[in-house]
Amino acid sequence: MTYQTKINELNDTIGTQGAPWNAIDGESAARMQIQNRFPTGIDIARYTAKIMREDMDAYDADPANYTQSLGCWHGFIAQQKMISIKKHFGNTKRRYLYLSGWMVAALRSDFGPLPDQSMHEKTTVPGLIEELYTFLKQADARELGGMFRDLDAARDNGDAVEAKRIETAIDNHETHVVPIIADIDAGFGNAEATYLLAKKMIEAGACALQIENQVSDEKQCGHQDGKVTVPHEDFLQKIRAIRYAFLELGVEDGIIVARTDSLGAGLTKQIAVTKEEGDLGDQYNSFLDCEEIDPANIKNGDVFLGREGKLLRPKRLPSNLYQFRAGTGEDRCVLDCITALENGADLLWIETEKPHIGQIGGMVDRIREVIPNAKLVYNNSPSFNWTLNFRQQVFDAWQEAGKDVSAFDRDKLMSMDYDDTELAAEADERIRTFQRDAAAQAGIFHHLITLPTYHTAALSTDNLAKRYFGDEGMLGYVKNVQREEIRQGIACVKHQNMAGSDIGDDHKEYFAGEAALKAGGKDNTMSQFEAA
Repeated sequence: MTYQTKINELNDTIGTQGAPWNAIDGESAARMQIQNRFPTGIDIARYTAKIMREDMDAYDADPANYTQSLGCWHGFIAQQKMISIKKHFGNTKRRYLYLSGWMVAALRSDFGPLPDQSMHEKTTVPGLIEELYTFLKQADARELGGMFRDLDAARDNGDAVEAKRIETAIDNHETHVVPIIADIDAGFGNAEATYLLAKKMIEAGACALQIENQVSDEKQCGHQDGKVTVPHEDFLQKIRAIRYAFLELGVEDGIIVARTDSLGAGLTKQIAVTKEEGDLGDQYNSFLDCEEIDPANIKNGDVFLGREGKLLRPKRLPSNLYQFRAGTGEDRCVLDCITALENGADLLWIETEKPHIGQIGGMVDRIREVIPNAKLVYNNSPSFNWTLNFRQQVFDAWQEAGKDVSAFDRDKLMSMDYDDTELAAEADERIRTFQRDAAAQAGIFHHLITLPTYHTAALSTDNLAKRYFGDEGMLGYVKNVQREEIRQGIACVKHQNMAGSDIGDDHKEYFAGEAALKAGGKDNTMSQFEAA
């Protein structure tokens, strides 16, 4: 529906109400409708799920069409990210948001900073989704509000051509609202708990939910030790629970990202139920670290497993957890991924201990032997030391090729002493092209960084504190923050505008006409930034 069509429609509605609505202006109401394109979170989830599905198809046609996101822990961070993307690239195509459970735990829990162990309030997750989209919708309203004011100015100047150009731009406005991949951890309980939380997350606007195969009450960060996985059937119940939540809410094409932590998880809390040899439970149990025993040597409290006619005793730890055999992680990951895709998941997430295309691609090749269009969401994690990892990869490649590496200490390649070397330059180039190369060679559809804005907030605050509380004083802020905001065209240099002051003025004028007391007059100090 075009801008003028919407105005005409609302004028007709207002006209049917007679004199009591005479003070209501159809164009003003149309502007408010256009500034609120998505009335509910379900509207957002349906819109963004369609985008993701189209992007997945585009990636299947050409891996160069991979997608990206950054993790955001506050609505303002997400808003500024999308404003920046539109400013620098002209559109938001293939650029999403990621909501990290780690950042929710560390930054948004009422308990204060917590480790990534599902101890934070689970309602915080849908709350943050709603907050992220509230800020993105406000970015739409702010940008459109500026276009409306420009339209009024063109009309006042009698410039019909400019007015028509602006109307066309309004009709074709690209929203800041983009898909979000949201972390539901291990579901915060059983399958029913997963379903209930999934509903809240979808109602808040999430079109894609990422769930992992760890035990809910033993959940650990994917880059820490002590991870405990669950048998496949337990995990599949939660995948089904999420699908039911999507279907109940009318988001038929919602996306489920099945994450496996098996590569770094050496423990399980339970032995899988198996009914016949070779079934899924039997395959899970086949990875357990067991010893064959003589019935004469049975000890009190022993637990036994029958496999292939043998009596086996799984290795059980004092924590009552069972241990997998060493070296089975990749095989377990591959089985996890195939099983998840065969039972309703749409995308995979393999949590690895390093960013190595060969390792990831090797597993994906095995998965694709069964599921040809399998594709991954991959965590470009700040838990990896990217500089050291890639310098070591180059070192190893050079060594294997017979190139002299005697000038380098492999264990100390992080040192600044190597920054200007050919090895460091090649490593940096591999980092630069990692996402493109991994999309082409390792089946990665979506690249995300889980915690980038956590680290950038800390780094920028450290730099400001060092300068402002040091000898630079106020210059430490002006030179390194405000001056750069102005020169780089950072929208929030006009912080009153960013916080919605101009939107509020528009509404005051709609509601009160000439009696409106507006904040954007000549004494508003934000006018100092007009030249910005």
